[in-house]
Parts: sequence; C-alpha cells; structure tokens
Amino acid sequence: MELRQLIYFVEVAKREHVSEAAFALHVAQSAVSRQISNLETELGVALFEREGRNIKLTTIGKLFLTHTETALKAIDNAKQLIDEHLDPERGTIKIGFPTSLASHTLPTVISAFKGKHPNVAFHLRQGSYKFLIDAVKNREIDLAFLGPVPRDDNDVEGTILFSEKILALLPSNHPLASKERIRLDQLRNDAFVLFPKGYVLHRLAIDACKQSGFKANVSSVGEDLDAIKGLVSAGIGVTLLPESTLYETMPKFTVKVPIEFPHVTRTVGIIIPKHRKLAPSEQLFYEFVKDFFSILQQYS
Repeated sequence: MELRQLIYFVEVAKREHVSEAAFALHVAQSAVSRQISNLETELGVALFEREGRNIKLTTIGKLFLTHTETALKAIDNAKQLIDEHLDPERGTIKIGFPTSLASHTLPTVISAFKGKHPNVAFHLRQGSYKFLIDAVKNREIDLAFLGPVPRDDNDVEGTILFSEKILALLPSNHPLASKERIRLDQLRNDAFVLFPKGYVLHRLAIDACKQSGFKANVSSVGEDLDAIKGLVSAGIGVTLLPESTLYETMPKFTVKVPIEFPHVTRTVGIIIPKHRKLAPSEQLFYEFVKDFFSILQQYS
C-alpha cells in the first residue's frame, strides 16, 4: 500500500468524481483510476460503487476513509514535527478562537509574537466553544483561545490568562445609559439580544439574569458579535458582553455600563491537548502567550 494511493483515495472520496479528483491532484485521470484499482485489489474489497457519472463510497469504503484520514493527518503532523525540530522558527501553528476574542485579544498577542518570531506562520480558525475544544482533541488545530477556560476536561489542559468583567451594552437613549453602574435586575423588563442557545456567552447571560431573580426576555439572537452590537445600536434590545469585546471603538448609539450586582466575570485562557506533546513552534508560542499575559497582569 503506497502513500500516493491513500492520497488519491481520499481526494476521490471527497469529490465523488474521478476526473475532478485528478484535476485537483494535477495528475491524469487514468493514473487516479489505476491507483484506486490497485488499492482495491490489494485490500480485496470494493471501495467505491458507481452511481451514474459519479461514484460513491461503499460501506467498507466509508470505514476505510475514516482511518485513512487519521493516518494521513498523523503523517502530516510527523513531517511538521521533523521540520520544526530542524527550525522551530519556521513552523506553522493552527490556532482556534471564538468570535469574542477576534477583535482585540488574538490580534494583540499574535502581533507581539510575530515581532519576535517573524517567520512562524499561523492558520487561524474561528469557531464555537464546543467546536474549539473538540478540534484541539482531534488535532484539527494545535491550541485554542477560549473564554471561559474549561476546568473538567480530561483531554485538554487549560491555562487561565486573565479574567474580565461582563458589561451591559445599552442603546444610548436607554433610561439607564447615563448611569455609572447598574444592577442587572434593572434590565428585567428589557428585551435582550444574545448569541443563540449553545453558545457559552448565551448561557453566561442567562445564568446572570437568573442570579438576579428574573428570566431574560430574549427577543433576538445573532451568531456574529458585530451583528449583536448592531441590533443594540438600532434599539432592538440590550446585551451582556465581555469587556474585551468593547475595547476598540464602541458601536454608534450605544453605551457600555458596568454591572455592580451580580459581579459577572469570565476567565479567558488557552487550551492545549493533554495527551500530545506540542511541536517546537507550538511550544514556543504557548510559552510566549503565558509570559505575555503574565507581564500584562503585573502592570494592570
């Protein structure tokens, strides 16, 4: 069984079309067909079945695809590890992050790191809380920034970098917009604009309102941070957001107001796999991030 055969097999399986796979691989269609045939002969099973002009994986083909993708990913990781041992300053790091850390925290730390290690490259991937944790476990990404930091997962190791307040974002014409601080129960009659259910910031806001003795009236939801801010700006409702999402320019016609009760905060940190050693460039970045925020905390 040759590595080339496995690469061709995965490409055909993804596209369900031999000629399209050949085009993507920059090889002749006959070469792809021949290698797939050789692979099936060696395995003694049919991996594909024809459906008109397309082909579909057989049941055994689907099973083989799962293991083949895992094997190819392991080979890629091994090659990356070797390359980075030869030169840690030229590695590529796959980082995951949530939308709430995209505008300030992530750019700040990456910019500082690139200032010292300009040849290290990054692949950035945004995702939900659960997706990022699973992606680190499955080696789809190397490490991820998260808030809050998971503390009870046996497969990832979390390091808290800082804690931040959760603030109320109100339309500028809201009756409480001029207050220096508010109690959360003062918003019990307001409509809330939140992330959808399943998002960690949705749960955080709902739990905070429950702690204040009321159930939030969620009138609108949005998966994008800017969309939520925009809805507040348009007077559709109020929301609760981490302080770091409001560091830069405030949305027009909005006001951020601290919450004096309950004291709502979240931890922000970085997670790495617990059962896999980081590659040299990943370890370099991981140590840099911890030192970077440790120094920031000393001067804050």
